[in-house]
Amino acid sequence: MLELEHGFRIVDVYARLAPGEGTGDYEPITPDRLEREQHQAGITRTVVFPPPQPETSYVAANNGVARGSVDRPFVAFARINGTRRPDETATGRLRNAVSRRKEYHTTPEDVERYAYDDRFHGFVLDSGVDDYPDTDLLAVLEDVGLPVLVEGGVEAPPETLAAMLFEYDFPVIVAHFGGHPLDRSLANEMIDLLSEYDDCYIETSLVRYRRELERALLEHPDRVLFGSGAPACHPDVAVMEILTLDVSEDKLWRAFSKNACRVIDVLAPDAERPG
Repeated sequence: MLELEHGFRIVDVYARLAPGEGTGDYEPITPDRLEREQHQAGITRTVVFPPPQPETSYVAANNGVARGSVDRPFVAFARINGTRRPDETATGRLRNAVSRRKEYHTTPEDVERYAYDDRFHGFVLDSGVDDYPDTDLLAVLEDVGLPVLVEGGVEAPPETLAAMLFEYDFPVIVAHFGGHPLDRSLANEMIDLLSEYDDCYIETSLVRYRRELERALLEHPDRVLFGSGAPACHPDVAVMEILTLDVSEDKLWRAFSKNACRVIDVLAPDAERPG
């Protein structure tokens, strides 16, 4: 196993878990299978969350992920949605002016319940599917201070994420280096923004470019977190992509374990350096 071969105790901050029926393009994976594949890859703790579904309350899906995490090395994040669009266009400003929270939208009370329920340790947001939190939701997210993992890419470019989320007082982890699908310019723009925002991080799932991976680890070794992207990407493949980079062992250890343990408190017991 990779853990035995390389000595790293790896924390994975990006794995979808959809017990039971799949939804849309997301294939189902059982908690047992995910746990087995993660273990084989040397991954000791895994952040898990349900896939996105438009105009859907995530209460049931979040509870399903929490149940699937019991007695497993999983850390459940609650998926949330919002009512706000970027104000960059007249259409976005108009929609924000008339939008109202519907029954399937996450409420501030929902965020508080998730935050103070010991089953959940952070939040996840796909703004391309579910829009952004409104000011009431953002205020509660600041109060609870848990990390928010947000999808980044062509539908949520770094400049938009900065305007909508980065100014608020909670850790933000931008998925896929902010460049999904495989947009090098967006990934580099996101890496540049790490110099401006102290509580912003990027994770490595579905990033296939060595140059960008190595650049981020060399320039911002304390801001890069490992994500496998399971089940879309097999965790063995994701781990090997990082292990073969031309960076020092110390920087690999930071990405594989130390950085995630600093951002997500519940992971701290696994923050051991390879011996």
